Amino acid sequence: MKPFNHQPRKRFGQHFLTDPSIINELVMLIDAKPEDHLVEIGPGLGALTEHLIGTSERYEAVELDRDLMTPLNQKFSHFKQWHLHSGDALNFDFSALAQPQKLLRVVGNLPYNISTPLLFHLFSFKAVIQDMYFMLQKEVVDRLTAQPNDTNYGRLTLMTQYHCTAEFLLHVPAAAFSPPPKVESAIVKLTPHQHHNHTLTLQKNLSLIVGSAFNQRRKTIANGLKSLLHFSVIKSLGINPTLRPQQLSLSDYLKLAHCLNEISEDK
Repeated sequence: MKPFNHQPRKRFGQHFLTDPSIINELVMLIDAKPEDHLVEIGPGLGALTEHLIGTSERYEAVELDRDLMTPLNQKFSHFKQWHLHSGDALNFDFSALAQPQKLLRVVGNLPYNISTPLLFHLFSFKAVIQDMYFMLQKEVVDRLTAQPNDTNYGRLTLMTQYHCTAEFLLHVPAAAFSPPPKVESAIVKLTPHQHHNHTLTLQKNLSLIVGSAFNQRRKTIANGLKSLLHFSVIKSLGINPTLRPQQLSLSDYLKLAHCLNEISEDK
């Protein structure tokens, strides 16, 4: 398809993916099926869209830049599965796109300046999402996929892995974009955990504990959480209170959150 001209806008964090080999590899990784319901965040110039739109039964796109709406519709409106939504993905109700018995598959080259809050916004819709494939700053993908004792392991790691399985798929050089960003990029796959039946209170307590611990990551877990849980309580859970925050697993933090939940309910 013939590309259209558009000047990338800094305020939207626009860096358009242009490398055909990277686009083809991403398309293969997504491996869309005819029955899939695809949702693309920030289609931009449609470089990824034109490779995916013919593969699925329904294709939604959410675009913030209003100047791109007309050329995108001109390029793709002849596809019956094409549905373009004008709006900010940070405030978009993704559950409104969901259809009965069909989960969404979400893809996108996300603006790096809003990637973290956008991910947390999407986690709130995980009940209607099958999986997500995103192009992100490599440093962020390293944090999303980190394991205990890794220097990248922290609050973002734990809260992401509470909601999803995170997989580092592909390193993407800056030259693959126009204009090239000042950082390296990577593709991550996020698969929501559909079995979670945890309460909102537990999620809030998990976020509180993880945040408190990593705000003082050089201190022991007992010192970092002393305003929330006593040394003896942490020890009673089978967790060494003298460990540093980056040494605890997600299951350890969930034990702490459950404990805080019980203490709060008893008060």
